[in-house]
Amino acid sequence: MQIGQICNPVVVVARKEMSVADAARLMCEENVGSLVVVEDGVEGRKVTGILTDRDIVLSVVARDLDARTVKVGEVMEANPVSVTTTHSVADALHRMRQHGVRRIPVLSPNGVLEGIVTVDDVLAIIAEELNDLVSTINRQQEREGAARK
Repeated sequence: MQIGQICNPVVVVARKEMSVADAARLMCEENVGSLVVVEDGVEGRKVTGILTDRDIVLSVVARDLDARTVKVGEVMEANPVSVTTTHSVADALHRMRQHGVRRIPVLSPNGVLEGIVTVDDVLAIIAEELNDLVSTINRQQEREGAARK
């Protein structure tokens, strides 16, 4: 299965120039733990970074900086790990594990933001597939039992 099939196409975005306080309010309003930082390109939104709630805590709050004056571009992770829509779910999970991240932007083959995928999204798909596998095994066992009677 390709990651483009399961990614969330609704991505809450920010701009580098936004204050961290405004970014935190946006995260709260949208009930998300990260913002994908974008700039407009000719073909669409290009990813320039990602800002997580953890980035805000470690880079701003823990250092007693003023979140109203610190800009997203100062504390975001530039050039975040990403995948394209054609990568497999396994590829996406591997990249997350390899880089120690829980969410990654999903890009079109030409680098335009298409969505976001989280570890929770991937786990939900894996759980669904495992459930299907268990159902298949149970049906097979029921048929074998009925054939023996």
